[in-house]
Amino acid sequence: MIPYKHEPFTDFSKEENKAAYLEGLATVEGYLGQAYPLIIGGERVTTEDQITSYNPAKKTEVIGTVSKATKDLAEKAMQVADETFKMWSQVEPEIRADVLFKAASIIRRRKFEFSALLTLEAGKPWNEADADTAEAIDFLEYYARQMLRLKDGQKVESRVGEYNRYDYIPLGVGIVISPWNFPFAIMAGTTVAAVVTGNTVLLKPASTTPVVAYKFIEVLEEAGLPAGVVNYVPGSGAEVGDYLVDHPRTRFVSFTGSRDVGLRINQRASVLNEGQIWMKRVIAEMGGKDTIVVDKEADLELAAQSIVKSAFGFSGQKCSACSRAVIVEDVYDEVVERVAELTKELTIGDPTNPDNFMATVIDEAAFKKITSYIEIGKTEGKLLVGGTADDSVGYFVHPTVFADVAPSARIMKEEIFGPVVAIAKAKDFDEAIQIANDTEYGLTGAVITKNRLNQEKARKEFHVGNLYFNRGCTGAIVGYQPFGGFNMSGTDSKAGGPDYLQLHMQAKTTSEMF
Repeated sequence: MIPYKHEPFTDFSKEENKAAYLEGLATVEGYLGQAYPLIIGGERVTTEDQITSYNPAKKTEVIGTVSKATKDLAEKAMQVADETFKMWSQVEPEIRADVLFKAASIIRRRKFEFSALLTLEAGKPWNEADADTAEAIDFLEYYARQMLRLKDGQKVESRVGEYNRYDYIPLGVGIVISPWNFPFAIMAGTTVAAVVTGNTVLLKPASTTPVVAYKFIEVLEEAGLPAGVVNYVPGSGAEVGDYLVDHPRTRFVSFTGSRDVGLRINQRASVLNEGQIWMKRVIAEMGGKDTIVVDKEADLELAAQSIVKSAFGFSGQKCSACSRAVIVEDVYDEVVERVAELTKELTIGDPTNPDNFMATVIDEAAFKKITSYIEIGKTEGKLLVGGTADDSVGYFVHPTVFADVAPSARIMKEEIFGPVVAIAKAKDFDEAIQIANDTEYGLTGAVITKNRLNQEKARKEFHVGNLYFNRGCTGAIVGYQPFGGFNMSGTDSKAGGPDYLQLHMQAKTTSEMF
């Protein structure tokens, strides 16, 4: 087996890569507006009620329509998944891993097409879309290898006259509820983690980005995944989502999304339903309010660049995005001024144009939420850059910087999930860490410092699941920086890490006397 190495990012300064991306866009444009059915047990099921996926940068352009699952169809999918589990759970781990390796190979061949689809369906600029596709490949490659490591269980001790084993077995049927902001990587990663460990899945992708999920199911089918192992059931969270979370045959729920929805799922999953014989397991990755701390002993240009890239990459629509910066007062003015300069240089526009660093936010609801927070910010801090938005063609919100914000301000506390960064001043490094920790979330953070003792202090005291030194706070790589957060950021289920697959299995001890 080839050792794991993460998928390289594409160098778009090379003309052949630019040409390949444009070819990918042309391929996707060739199938815009198509209708996609549900997939239940390999069977295509079309419903009258449809979900329409729009291009957020051209809000009237239809990417595709997908059939919308009903409770009856969700029940049918559950029965299929439950029955298929009996077979799939007994398939050798090596065969399950081979499906992932083959799927990764197919996606690699179609990399530019998938990235182009992300550009059109999710509004991702070229580099962001390329990273999303690369991460999807990484999850497939990494989890396949992890399963091969875990297939023989863990070593336990035996005494004279006895032989003890500690093996992992699959859980059952999992409900995967995936997000729109990494509509390929997280959707694929959460799905295949469940599949390679021997479970069956009902996949309910985000309603704003369901087409890329359908295309992924086609890849799994081509890679040899048997019918019924993954069932594609997009639908309403209130109707289908709740029904499946509550279902007595649901064994686990893997969710990525907002704090409020995650808490609701956790609460519903804790209720014992008639016929249920287990405690449901919840794997949840929720929100973030992530801080870059800048020490007085720091590379100030690196600090400013890190803040801007982490705040405004993919329009700030990452749970890891830098939505606040805390700068020690000795260097505050200098860093703030440079952040403002760099932000003003950012290009914003249609994501199909590779010259644009930033594009759109996902939909009208996000546009309204973010712009309402900008209005709040105008009363809480000094608006340095941006503060404007335009939804005439697509949902464009300009990168916005607020300075001199109090640590207690709403824009310093609440997750905005858009291109807005709030900057606060700290009297010293200790206070900067205190402000950084003064949030209900605990996902990512970064510290820019040349002071080794302050770095070590942050390593111990900065309470986040992913902490970065002298770089931005976004961009975790599968197998390199396992990703997941503390507090209201979720269950700290480290995606792309060495113990993630075990969350989808249960351990069984067997002891034989000789």
